[in-house]
Amino acid sequence: MGNKLFDNNSLSRLIAEQITEEIITGKLQPGDKLIETNYAEEFGTSRAPIREAFYLLTIDGLVERIPRKGSVVKGYSAQDKIDLLEIRMFLETLALDRITKVGASESILQTMEELQAKMENENPMEYTKLNQKFHMAIIEMSNSEIIRMMYARLGLPLTSLQRITFEGKANRKKSLQEHRQILDFIHRGEFEKAKSILIENHQNLLKPALDA
Repeated sequence: MGNKLFDNNSLSRLIAEQITEEIITGKLQPGDKLIETNYAEEFGTSRAPIREAFYLLTIDGLVERIPRKGSVVKGYSAQDKIDLLEIRMFLETLALDRITKVGASESILQTMEELQAKMENENPMEYTKLNQKFHMAIIEMSNSEIIRMMYARLGLPLTSLQRITFEGKANRKKSLQEHRQILDFIHRGEFEKAKSILIENHQNLLKPALDA
């Protein structure tokens, strides 16, 4: 029985990961209904792991339960998008304030350099994922478990919003330039300047997300 429970949990997470990918890439759009029988047939399973997967997606903020309609892909109002991006900016600038006290981690900076290099030639979807890892590295460098936990809750909804912005090549190019500046300022210990670029980066995400 224990093995079966473990298998069901693993399958639920696998299904949730697939649906997450479909949402983030735009294959599933806000308001689309998730049909239990379709996924049960696709994965060759009962509905129980499907329902658990939908529950996990609800916790992640990608799906919502609507009475008499069931599980649907969550949509975000203009105010929701503003709130998500404002919280992102607040947590990242707060992380930079903490880094001024604990010092920049050379190993994390090296990771950010590697991420920056990979982002040079990636498609919009891969760029979005690498961008999220780059910003998460700033959070990790703060050495604050509270900031990290709060930021992680924004992860998937933020990735979904940012994909829209990074479909534009010019937006990706500008983002790369901003990342390079952020890295250079952190290397030099000029955290206030790094913070101003982070705020600019946030503002550049806002308009495309609101227009979507």
